[in-house]
Amino acid sequence: MNTRISIIIVLLGLVIISALGVVYTRHDSRRLGVQLGELENHRDEVIAEWSRLQLEQAWLADAGQVESKARDHLGMAAAENPRILVIKP
Repeated sequence: MNTRISIIIVLLGLVIISALGVVYTRHDSRRLGVQLGELENHRDEVIAEWSRLQLEQAWLADAGQVESKARDHLGMAAAENPRILVIKP
């Protein structure tokens, strides 16, 4: 009779430990799910910013844009008699 009570107490303890493990695992899973959602949102924001920067870079590198800034802001003009010299090593 005494061994039966001991076995029941041990099994009850194991069931409680198992239940606590399940609770901890579910809590950790939910926490990681929330963290994953936040990281996915951040990734989407970074991808959108990268796209905007690529568009801005393409716009700034446009030859017409560069020439317009050179003429308007720097007062530059095209050379009247351009000469190109090729120097071979």
